[in-house]
Amino acid sequence: MSKFADIEIDPAIVRRAARGDARAHEVLYRAFAAPVYSLVLRFTRVPAQAEDLTQETFIEIMRSIGGFRGEAAIGSWIRRIAVSKALMFLRSAWTAKGRPLDADWDDTTAGDVAAHGVSARPDDALDLDAALASLPSISRAVVWLHDVEGFTHKEIAALMGKTESFSKSQLSRAYSRLRPILDAGRTGDAADGAAVRSY
Repeated sequence: MSKFADIEIDPAIVRRAARGDARAHEVLYRAFAAPVYSLVLRFTRVPAQAEDLTQETFIEIMRSIGGFRGEAAIGSWIRRIAVSKALMFLRSAWTAKGRPLDADWDDTTAGDVAAHGVSARPDDALDLDAALASLPSISRAVVWLHDVEGFTHKEIAALMGKTESFSKSQLSRAYSRLRPILDAGRTGDAADGAAVRSY
């Protein structure tokens, strides 16, 4: 589950932050900067863009915290803002290209994963980060939101401005794309193990 859920913040700090207390803002920043950066980096894959999105997320947090009602944990609320900023970034990147959100699905061909950052070495093929990197950005975002962050298809659809069936189909396509990559890694590991045992 998400790192955001593990971070506990005293409600008094949140109330002080809502009143504009700079020290309370700093406490929130120090507590959540690393998980926010880690999350947005999953979407952008570019550290400089992730740093910008982290700053934008915290600007939005400080601007909006007065409206935080405490119906969910502060970490969940911050996570939602970070996801929203990351998805807005992806949306704007595709809007600038004049392409729909799901147009990048065909950018990666099934037989050419090595050219898209996935190593042919079995130990690297099992690296989930490398496998996820082979996915188009929107599919990668759906997998991350659903499987790691725990968002439902309904929530993902609302965040992306799409339907639930869009979210489900992106997840299904992503699984279909990831399965052979991860299976190839397992097959390679098994072959390596057999070679070692034959000596």
